[in-house]
Amino acid sequence: MSYTESIGSRTYRFADLKTVLAKASPQRSGDQLAGIAAASEEERVAAKMALAQVPLRTFLNDPLIPYETDEVTRLIIDDHSPQAFAEISHLTVGDFRNWLLSTATDTDALTRVTQGLTPEMVAAVSKLMRNQDLIAAVRKRPVVTRFRNTVGLPGHMSVRLQPNHPTDDVKGIAASMLDGLMYGCGDAMIGINPASDNLAAITKLLLMIDDFRQRYQVPTQSCVLTHVTSTIAAIEKGAPVDLVFQSIAGTEKANASFGISLALLQEAYEAGLSLKRGTVGSNLMYFETGQGSALSAGAHFGVDQQTCEARAYAVARRFKPFLVNTVVGFIGPEYLYDGKQITRAGLEDHFCGKLLGVPMGCDICYTNHAEADQDDMDNLLTLLGVAGINFIMGVPGADDVMLNYQSTSFHDALYVRDVLGLRRAPEFEEWLESMQIIDERGALIGASARQPLLEGARDWMGIA
Repeated sequence: MSYTESIGSRTYRFADLKTVLAKASPQRSGDQLAGIAAASEEERVAAKMALAQVPLRTFLNDPLIPYETDEVTRLIIDDHSPQAFAEISHLTVGDFRNWLLSTATDTDALTRVTQGLTPEMVAAVSKLMRNQDLIAAVRKRPVVTRFRNTVGLPGHMSVRLQPNHPTDDVKGIAASMLDGLMYGCGDAMIGINPASDNLAAITKLLLMIDDFRQRYQVPTQSCVLTHVTSTIAAIEKGAPVDLVFQSIAGTEKANASFGISLALLQEAYEAGLSLKRGTVGSNLMYFETGQGSALSAGAHFGVDQQTCEARAYAVARRFKPFLVNTVVGFIGPEYLYDGKQITRAGLEDHFCGKLLGVPMGCDICYTNHAEADQDDMDNLLTLLGVAGINFIMGVPGADDVMLNYQSTSFHDALYVRDVLGLRRAPEFEEWLESMQIIDERGALIGASARQPLLEGARDWMGIA
């Protein structure tokens, strides 16, 4: 089905639904690279006008990628709930925007329709929204998950402590981990990107974190971000695996480029569940995503990068994850050129994921060759804090020495918690207070009070 919209004396014709979606997207370098972006701002406005009139039902009847050839499309269609959709089934995309922003639409209403929404619907409506609209709507949709602590409660924001090391040196990682804990970070998880996929090295890191966690009774969870097949192998060898990690994308072909399928993810999910390591819940999958991944794999099928990204959240939703992380600026300026595009993408991803019931966090980041700087990250950090992000990254000095990109620091987490009054996961905050790292208000206390823990941990690590 084609779409037509006129502006003044000029008429724009769009060949199909995916063309309308691509042309309606805010400007970004990835869509320009793919040759699917609007040629002018006027064409972008025309596409938005046409998109606003599309009935939500159309996304069920006109899949962007054929049902027969893509298992992600099959997942989206087969998991759709007509009962949950009934409340909004009469709406167009434009009407849906108005419904989301209405003061009458509350958390209960958004929760009721979650299983009736498809990624394409939420991606479409996001294209009609300003940044403030994305924030105002999604603040009403918390997504709470549990493993050893509780993440995503309203008024809370957690931090993934990311103590990476370029050679996987255990003492170096342990020192960064301890540094982050002293700043009250680590309630989302302690997650290491390993320099090597060697099973012995991965197991060594898992054992180190688990030993520390048990020694000091830390109510958090660990993860080594290796390929899911390596994690399955580690589980089979008896390694202390908490969260199971995998990068995912929004098409079957893009996921195949990562060496995964829905069946393999199901195997990993069941392997993780079999360990029964959660204490307050059983959400245990950790997924990372990012706009541009399908395009970089030559697997986008003419679909714009933000809609492909939203489709990845349908994959995540299937496995009831503990955390989902859009690594928003990591893929580079070929896909998100500058700070403005990174900021917009981060807000879109959080909005789309939360509406689909996914526990979204964000690695607020950029590569050194992007047209962005730490001020841009401060802006996005603040906006996402207001929007109710589940978690952010805590990287020593905000500079990851293994992955060579810029993210957010332990101090950045202190800033956003302070100015917005955000608390840590309640179980973790109680532990921090018992260890005299924070006071009852959640603020860091003096270094002298923390000295016994610090000295004991140094002895455990075998470092001066």
